[in-house]
Amino acid sequence: MAGGDKSTIAHVPGFRRQTAHRAGPSRCPRPGQSGGGLCCPAVAAPLSSAALVTIRIGGVPYGVGAPLLAGLEQEPSVQFVQAPPTELIAELRAGRLDAALVSSIEAVRMPGYHVLPDLGIAAKYEVRSVRAFRRRGKRIDSVGLDRSSATSAALLRLLLQGPRRDDVGQAPSMHDIAPTRMPDALPHDLVLLIGDDGLHAAAGNREVWDLAQEWRRWTGLPFVFAVWVAQRTAPVAEALGIHASLITSRNWGLEHLPALATQASEATGVSEPVCLEYLSGLDYGLSYEHLAGLTEFFRRLVAAGRVPNGTLAFLPAA
Repeated sequence: MAGGDKSTIAHVPGFRRQTAHRAGPSRCPRPGQSGGGLCCPAVAAPLSSAALVTIRIGGVPYGVGAPLLAGLEQEPSVQFVQAPPTELIAELRAGRLDAALVSSIEAVRMPGYHVLPDLGIAAKYEVRSVRAFRRRGKRIDSVGLDRSSATSAALLRLLLQGPRRDDVGQAPSMHDIAPTRMPDALPHDLVLLIGDDGLHAAAGNREVWDLAQEWRRWTGLPFVFAVWVAQRTAPVAEALGIHASLITSRNWGLEHLPALATQASEATGVSEPVCLEYLSGLDYGLSYEHLAGLTEFFRRLVAAGRVPNGTLAFLPAA
C-alpha cells in the first residue's frame, strides 16, 4: 500500500472535527460505523498473531497518537478504548485495561506496571501540542490547567519553580479549565492546553511556551510525554503479545505518515505539510537519550516531593 493512497485510509486516530473531549472512555467504531469518535485505517498491515483474544488497549484521542494507534483497530483480538490520558489511567488502575498509552508520570506514580520497551511519545525539541499561553507583561499569579495530562501539568509546575520562577508570583493559584482553543479569552495569566486543542489554539496576544522546548533549554534533553504500560499481573506471554502488536502498529504508522497527514488535514482543515511536519517531528520510541530525559524528569519530581522515589520496571524479554 502506498503511503499517499487516500483510498486505503479511513479516519485517523486523534484527528476529529469536533473539539470537545469525550466524557469517558468508549470503544472506537469500526470503519463504516457511525459515531463521532476515533476511527482507524480501513486497511492496515496485520498485527502480530502473538496477541491473545480480547486484549483491552487504551489510547489517546489526539493527533499525536496517530502513528502509534493507526493499526490497532484492524486486530480482531484487540478491544480498543479511547480517552484522554487521565481517564485511561483510571481505567488502567481499575483493571479494565490490559495496556494503555498513559502520561509518563503514571509509570512511577503507581506501582504495578511494566513499561513496554521502545514505545512512547517524545519530543527532542518542540512538541507543538503541549503549550502554555502567557498574558504578556503580567506576573503569573493564576494558572489555568487542562488536566487531561498529568505529565504536562507536572512539567509546567517544575518549569514555574525552575527556569520560569522569575515570571511567577509568590503563590500562584491553580485552576482547572475546560479544553479551549481561545486561551486569550480566559482570565488566567497562564493557560496550559494539550492535545489537538494545544496544537490548534490561537495565541491571540499571549506569549507561547512550547513545554518540550522549555525542557530542552533547561536540561538539554528530550522530553517523554507518554509511555505504553501493561499490568504487571498480566502473564509475560500475554504482555509480550501486546508489545508485539503495538510495535507492529507503530511501525505501520511510521511507514504511512504522509497518508496519516493527508487524513489529518481533511479532518482538521490544517494544511497537509503542517500536519506532516507535526507528526514527523515527534519520536515514537524510547532510545537511551529518551530514557535519560525521562529519568531526569522523574529525578526532579522526586526532589520536588511530587512522586515517590523508585525505579521503572520494564517488560522482561521472552
